[in-house]
Amino acid sequence: MSPEIHYSACPHDCPSTCALVIEKLGPGTIGRVNGNPENTYTAGVICAKVARYAERTHNPDRLTVPLKRVGPKGSGEFKEITWDEALDEVANAFRNNSEKYGQETVWPYNYGGTMGLLQCGGMERLRNEMGYSNMRSTTCSGLVDTGWLAGFGSKIGPDPREMAEADLIVIWGTNAVSTQVNVMTHVSRAKKNRNAKVIVVDPYENPTAKTADIHIALRPGTDGALACALMHIAFRDGYADREYMDEFTDVPKELEDHLKNRNPEWASNITGLSIDEIENFAEIYFKTARAYIRLGYGLSRCRNGAVNVHAVSCIPVVAGKWNAPGSGIFFNSGGIYHFDYTLIEGRDVTKRGVRTIDHSRIGPALTGDKADLGEGPPITAMLIQGTNPMVIAPDQNKVREGFLREDLFVCVHEQFMTETALMADIVLPATTFVEHDDIYKSGGHTFIHYGPQIIEPVGKSRSNHYVICELAKRLGAKHPGNSMTANEIIDETLKLSGFPDLDNMKKTHFHDCAQSFEKHHFINGYPWPDKKFRFKPGWENIGPRGHELPPLPDHWDVPGGVDDEHPFKLITPPARNFLNSSFNNTPTSLKREIRPTLQIHPDDAHDTNTSDGDLVTIGNKLGQINLYAKITKGAKQGVLVAEGIWSNKTFKDAMGINQLVSAEVTAPNGGVAYHDNGVWLRRNR
Repeated sequence: MSPEIHYSACPHDCPSTCALVIEKLGPGTIGRVNGNPENTYTAGVICAKVARYAERTHNPDRLTVPLKRVGPKGSGEFKEITWDEALDEVANAFRNNSEKYGQETVWPYNYGGTMGLLQCGGMERLRNEMGYSNMRSTTCSGLVDTGWLAGFGSKIGPDPREMAEADLIVIWGTNAVSTQVNVMTHVSRAKKNRNAKVIVVDPYENPTAKTADIHIALRPGTDGALACALMHIAFRDGYADREYMDEFTDVPKELEDHLKNRNPEWASNITGLSIDEIENFAEIYFKTARAYIRLGYGLSRCRNGAVNVHAVSCIPVVAGKWNAPGSGIFFNSGGIYHFDYTLIEGRDVTKRGVRTIDHSRIGPALTGDKADLGEGPPITAMLIQGTNPMVIAPDQNKVREGFLREDLFVCVHEQFMTETALMADIVLPATTFVEHDDIYKSGGHTFIHYGPQIIEPVGKSRSNHYVICELAKRLGAKHPGNSMTANEIIDETLKLSGFPDLDNMKKTHFHDCAQSFEKHHFINGYPWPDKKFRFKPGWENIGPRGHELPPLPDHWDVPGGVDDEHPFKLITPPARNFLNSSFNNTPTSLKREIRPTLQIHPDDAHDTNTSDGDLVTIGNKLGQINLYAKITKGAKQGVLVAEGIWSNKTFKDAMGINQLVSAEVTAPNGGVAYHDNGVWLRRNR
């Protein structure tokens, strides 16, 4: 008997949001997962992680019943209870704590475990109606969004499919081979059909760098210096489009004057690149009309990340590289969507004056830091969906300390018994994306997708939408969205937003929201009232620490990373077979990643008497962990590379890599500096 064929989209925290074709083998079973060839961005290609999704959905370690803690926090001692008992306990805890401390004592907490608009955003509806503490989502995008929007004003850029029409593709700060395989599909087309060249800008030789014609291996956090040197050359050698800048930018003459001493020699000393590397990069880029920069998140994950992103985003503006297909710079297409979130997020019942706590500051917030709590009450109750802060949040020691508080009630709605679930009072089993309905948008392309429920929920697992609606009933929340089915909300949201309705989406599976070439290429100006790109963004108006940032594109040598006691810079880019902390428990992913390793340059290995395969310890003032040394010339001298967010239990003392990452509020407006950690290194004796 042939399997049924169904269509959906990948729900995970990845810009690609791949269009999927999924085999259904029975009422509760999926088979193979493939990319949908009819979608012109996915083009039939998906990553290996999602291709083997049956391994995740049907993993024997899936949570299948509600659980109540009966032992100490973190002990893993639970007993099975019914859904009604579990939801009643959660609602009672929220109600009782709110009566004692006020509504802000409850902090609903979620992130990108599912990127579905309904299953992820529904928590906001409960939060808004009840007046619970707000959450500011800065962890991954706080720095990169700020840096991009500072210049462009909106998240839009040339259609990512245009990479196939480019003669030069610059992949800057993203390991697309491992994390965005579809980027490489369109890169491959450009190489095959146009003999396009590929330049990768990244601090270490990752799989994407190995495919490049040229690898620009700069020091982490020096992207702004490289960008300024490239623009210096543009003005120096006549590549700058002054006519374009006079019409479409704010302060072109001021920028030119500012860059006069930001020459390749200056940048070489900062970036660790040779002068010839910088000059050659500039010549290739500026002499190629169809030059497409694909910008990633990596360069933003330093204390100076927003400045780096803004500086790089200025390069094609200085050169006026927008008129040809396959030119310009792209980061994210989020600005093209026009969703009405009233039903999903309850924006019509938002209460004024409710405090907002930074997502990445969960450790300090749970341990009573007044900088996060203000004059409000302590956090004493949480509902957590779609995230695993005991692994992914910075300053892990404080995160752990916070979750161990006996006065903190925590409900975790999850697919697996994660480190965060182990700290919960109530654990609820969650569905995977093939077990519920949802709608998706993408940052990495221009499509929205409908993802229907394909199989029956595994065990007694229930969707995020179900949990939010059931808690709403118990807590007296009356928003209409709380009494609607997932598909009813999806259909109404599509109609309110001016998109094809659900019946149409069921037929077509996805809808392309791409706008005109003129809009994607800013032919008539940028998304500001005066239509001018901002070389001088006015950081002081963007965030509370904006006054610290340089007013024009520059290298900002912000303190806080490497010092005499911590001479190595640690970066923690994604592993190919994990996605944040997702997939780090599936057998195939674990088999392929093998074990937590630390990439070390041979000279640094020699200086520390370290051999390949040695167990080494790295640490700083926040903590220390053990990893296995991998000696490679692909790591830059002075830079240590630890790929992937491994389960905490993989490490000694059950504390993972993010205990070495600071939870400081980066300038100008927050975000985590995951690639800006000063550490010491020693070989275990």
